[in-house]
Amino acid sequence: MRRALSFLALAGALALAGCGGDEASNAPPDVRIVRRIEAVRLDARAMLASLNAYRASHGLGALALDASLAVLAQRQADAMAASGQLSHDVAGSFPRRLGEAGIETTEAGENLGAGYYSGDEAMAGWRGSPEHNANLLKPGFTRLGLALAKNPRTGYGVFWAMELAGPERVAGR
Repeated sequence: MRRALSFLALAGALALAGCGGDEASNAPPDVRIVRRIEAVRLDARAMLASLNAYRASHGLGALALDASLAVLAQRQADAMAASGQLSHDVAGSFPRRLGEAGIETTEAGENLGAGYYSGDEAMAGWRGSPEHNANLLKPGFTRLGLALAKNPRTGYGVFWAMELAGPERVAGR
């Protein structure tokens, strides 16, 4: 089963949507599933191009890849894969993780997904979810980070994280 979660943070007000998921198992994974999971790759530039085309079709500006957001996304994806849980809180609350990463912005959001075997599948899942889609089409967002983590011992196998944010907040504003 493919599931995805969304996290919206609008003008500094954060609202969590979603719940935990499947935990890691000690049972040996099926070889066919392991091969399928191993074949999954993150192509951040292709996902960015797809998202920017989608945003343009809605009259919105393009996003840029952001290294700090990619690090934040990777930590979240890794934590979900290690725990086998699809959760916004597995690596700590979103506001806390933003602060620890030194990301200062007035707007930020997080899209998570699991069980998708390509970036195109993850993007389609997010576009099909009202909460995720709101993040994809948030006019104030200007940058994003993407990440992928894998654990064949979970029911999901593949975990995706997308961190989105507005411009960096200037100190004193």
